[in-house]
Amino acid sequence: MMATDQPKATVTDLRSSLALLKSVPGQLLETDERVDPHAELSGVYRYVGAGGTVRRPTRIGPAMVFNRVKGHPDAKVVIGLLASRERVALMLGTQPERLGFLLNEAVLRPVAPVTVAREKAVCQEVVHYATEPDFDIRKLVPAPTNTEEDAGPYITMGLCYASDPESGESDITIHRLCLQGKDEISMYFVPGNRHLEVFRKKAEEAGKPLPISISIGVDPAIEIAACFEPPTTPLGYNELGAAGGIRQQPVELVQCLTIGEKAVANAEYVIEGELLPGVRVREDQNTNTGKAMPEFPGYTGPAYPELPIIKVKAVTHRRDPILQTCIGPSEEHVSMAGIPTEASIIQMVERAMPGRLLNVYAHSAGGGKYMAVLQFKKSIPSDEGRQRQAALLAFSAFSELKHVILVDEDVDPFDSNDVLWALNTRYQGDIDTVFIPGVRCHPLDPSQNPAYNSQLRDRGISCKVIFDCTVPFQQKDRFSRARFKEVDPARFAPSLFPKE
Repeated sequence: MMATDQPKATVTDLRSSLALLKSVPGQLLETDERVDPHAELSGVYRYVGAGGTVRRPTRIGPAMVFNRVKGHPDAKVVIGLLASRERVALMLGTQPERLGFLLNEAVLRPVAPVTVAREKAVCQEVVHYATEPDFDIRKLVPAPTNTEEDAGPYITMGLCYASDPESGESDITIHRLCLQGKDEISMYFVPGNRHLEVFRKKAEEAGKPLPISISIGVDPAIEIAACFEPPTTPLGYNELGAAGGIRQQPVELVQCLTIGEKAVANAEYVIEGELLPGVRVREDQNTNTGKAMPEFPGYTGPAYPELPIIKVKAVTHRRDPILQTCIGPSEEHVSMAGIPTEASIIQMVERAMPGRLLNVYAHSAGGGKYMAVLQFKKSIPSDEGRQRQAALLAFSAFSELKHVILVDEDVDPFDSNDVLWALNTRYQGDIDTVFIPGVRCHPLDPSQNPAYNSQLRDRGISCKVIFDCTVPFQQKDRFSRARFKEVDPARFAPSLFPKE
C-alpha cells in the first residue's frame, strides 16, 4: 500500500510520528522484553529491519520500540524510524518516489525557525545539571553500542546545533558522538566543509568554547533536512529552514538553560554543553579496541586518536523520554543521507537542463552517499551526451558520490533488478564507462586508501565512475521493451490492488 493511501495525521515530533506509524499495519513493532543497550539492542534490530549495507541476514522491516531498557527504567529506545523509504514518505506526507522532489522544494522555499517560551518547551520538563553530585550522562541517556567492539555508547541521532561565533548564523547537523565520561562526549567531524567544524575552528582560534546543543528524538523532517550539505545548503544556510519548508510551518526552538544556544523545543532529550578549545581525547580510551562504531559503508570505522570534546553542562528531557537511535550501516542512514542527495542532484541538473532528469535514487548499496541512479530522458538528437553531463553535475552536487548509473525513462531507478537489466542489455564496458580518477570523495570507504591503490595520494581520494546504461538516441527503436496489454489488475486480484 502506498504511503499516501493511509489516513493523514499531523506529525510534529517523535511521539506523533510513532502514533502515526502505530495506526499503519506493519510499520511499528513494540517489545516489553528487557534489552541490554550494550550491543544487544542493535543486534536485535539487525534482524528485524536494519537493511542497508549491514551484514546479512537483514531486511527492511518495521521501526521498533524497546519499552524496557537495562539500566534505564524510565526510558524507552526507538530504532529504525527512518529505515524504510515508504515509512519516511508516510511521515513526510508524500510518495516514496517523490521524496527527492519534496526536499528540493523545501530547500528552495525554507521557513525560518522560531523561538518559543520555556513554558512551552516540553524538552525541559525534567532537568539534570552537571553540577549535581550524582550527575552521569551515561546513566541519564540510554545510548546503545552497535557492537561489542564499539569505543563506547554512541548517540547516533543527535541533532547538533551551534552558531558562528562571528556572524551568529546557526546550523544543525548529525555527528558521531561517543559518551566518554560522566560529563564528556567526543565529537567526530568528517573532513571537509562541515558548517559546525567551521564554527568550532573559529571559536578555537579565538581561545573560546563553542556552545552546542544536542537534540535527540525530533520530527523526522528535521533529521532528514539536517543531512543536506554544500553546495545545496552553503555556509550560512540553516537547515532548520528546510525542515520548516517540508512542514510549511516553522521549527520551534527554545533557549537552553546553561549555555547561550538554542535547542529543538519538543525534543525527547537535549544535551547542553560546550566544545572545548584545544582539548582532544582518544576515541577508544575506554575500550582500547582501536575501533569506533559501524559506519554507513558497512565496516566498523577506526577510532580516532584525537577528537574534540564536548563538556556537558546539563541534560534535559521530556517525562518518560524516548531515545532515538540507529544502526550506522542501515537503511536508516540511506534515508537520512540519500534523500537530501537526491534533492541536491535534482536541483543542480534541473538548473542546467530542465525537464530531462526524471528521477534520482541514492542507492541503498552506497549507503545513500556513494552511488546514484539517474533516470534521464533523451527527446531529441542533441540530447545525446547530455546524460553524461548530468552525471558530472551529480558529482558536483554531492562531492561524496562515487558511482553514477544512467538509465532511460523506461527503467525504474528504484528497482535494482531493472537497473541491472539495463546494465546487462544497454551497456558495453569499453565505450559506456567514464573514469574520473584522483577526485576527493569520502574517507570511510576502505578502498579509497593508498594501501588499496598506490596511485591515490591520500585517504578519501577515489576514481569516480559513470556507467552509461542509456540507449543511444538513434537506436531507441531497437531497444524497445516488450509491450503488454494495459488492463485493470484490480478486477482479477482486488486484494493486491485495492481501490483508493
